Amino acid sequence: MHDQLTGKSAFVTGAGRGIGRGIAVVLAERGADVAVCDLDLSSAESVAREVAAKGRKSLALQADVTSRSSIENAVRRAIAGLGRIDICVANAGVIGAAGFTERPHYSEEDWDVTFDVNVKGVAHTVDAIALHMRDRHFGRIVIVASHGGRKPRGAVVGLGTVGIPYSVSKAAAIQYTHHAALMLSQYNINVNCVCPGTLWTPMWEKIAENRVATDAAWKGRTPREVFDASVKSRTPLGRPQTPEDIGKAVAFLASDDASEITGQGLNVNGGAVMN
Repeated sequence: MHDQLTGKSAFVTGAGRGIGRGIAVVLAERGADVAVCDLDLSSAESVAREVAAKGRKSLALQADVTSRSSIENAVRRAIAGLGRIDICVANAGVIGAAGFTERPHYSEEDWDVTFDVNVKGVAHTVDAIALHMRDRHFGRIVIVASHGGRKPRGAVVGLGTVGIPYSVSKAAAIQYTHHAALMLSQYNINVNCVCPGTLWTPMWEKIAENRVATDAAWKGRTPREVFDASVKSRTPLGRPQTPEDIGKAVAFLASDDASEITGQGLNVNGGAVMN
């Protein structure tokens, strides 16, 4: 499948680490040139070098998805640098506001930051790329949501209420996917989302740190021990997912093999949530 995306160009937000990095690298392995976009330019530059090492053209771009003008500027630079954008992956996301790891319950700031990044940031990204794709009458947009946006998991997650704004924001991202798919279908633009499960990334490390800090049952445990126990307790396949697993799902949805799929959410979670 190394030629699955040959001749295509991709734009990936939040691509400097974690899931975004995995997506960018897999897209490059499958043949795509990649504009690596992140709030942290040095991280974007590091991943862009990985993309280039795969023999693909790459760009490192700094952008804040909460700022419409910032993401619009990044898209313009990506189009200028790569010639066009065929694939847009709206991946940038946050788990909560500063201090998240120490709180058992959500704050007003948690609601603000999760919706600014995980919902409005997605919409800003799609809006910024949609006109270019409409003009070309072609595009593949993949939004990275979460299986946490599928249904409430309450005590299973073990986060008190602090994880609620994140989960609700991801549910909104899934619903936005449906609306965007309807809105853009007349222009031959497919819009889908991928819902990752449990991955050892900087974001999940913060979730684990929160459990250690706020739940007496986890006192004295390491974040990795918390993560491994969570995978074991709620994942039927019994193993965590990786950023590359998410990248492979994104590559499929961005490929010609998925030309008749739009408005869908694909769980990549080892069976932890089955709807």
